[in-house]
Amino acid sequence: MDLINHSFEFYNIAFFCIILVRYFLVAGMTYGLFYSPLSPSFRNHRLRHQSPTWRTIWHDIKLSMVSSAVFALAAALILSVYGAGGTELYTDPRQYGLWYLGGSYGIALLLQDTYFYFTHRLFHHPRLFPWLHRGHHRSRYPTPWTSFAFDPLEAVVQALFLVGLVFVLPLHFITVIAVLTTMTLWAVLNHLGPDRLPALFPHHWLGRWIIGPAHHSIHHLKYTVHYGLYFTFWDCLLGTQDLRYTQSIKNLLPPKSQND
Repeated sequence: MDLINHSFEFYNIAFFCIILVRYFLVAGMTYGLFYSPLSPSFRNHRLRHQSPTWRTIWHDIKLSMVSSAVFALAAALILSVYGAGGTELYTDPRQYGLWYLGGSYGIALLLQDTYFYFTHRLFHHPRLFPWLHRGHHRSRYPTPWTSFAFDPLEAVVQALFLVGLVFVLPLHFITVIAVLTTMTLWAVLNHLGPDRLPALFPHHWLGRWIIGPAHHSIHHLKYTVHYGLYFTFWDCLLGTQDLRYTQSIKNLLPPKSQND
């Protein structure tokens, strides 16, 4: 592969551009689709959601640019070490069988969700929060622009997971791309806000186990619940799932007037 015959600096610049362009494309298109005045059908007007200010959005974009630089460094390191044969990455899908592509994808998501839950919960410790996570919570009512707005040290911690993963778990490059794509799309979805998708989702059997925008919006409002990334498993097991989760969604509804 010619891709592995470049310098660390080349990888760093290339990945920074790729990650940043991906962020602007995905977050920008999603924001335009769900927040545009031309698409009011996506909004549940029964739910309260404070409109984001451009100052808040610009703050999220600046943090996301820093995060892009951190993740670019991690990606450049991974590819450089791969070129020297120091990772578990592979290119031949027959090496472990086609079944392993799907299996390793699921394992990677479960491991990432576990890592994210415990680090995210740690970031909320009063002594660590100002240094690791306060910037992300500047957006009390998140938007797609908030999806990649990590504080610099938080971005380092999250990037370390991806670096460590390729040293311990054999992963095909397609699987890595699938995991990164899932992470990107899921992060954008989780930061849509509670009023952009049907509020009935938490009441669905799948919605009880899968984290969506309503679930994560409660985290931005309450701080002490809902630390997961993809699944509600750890929140339910360790007592950080809001016991009034479905009721909390209803609490986002404006009070009924006497004329209702």
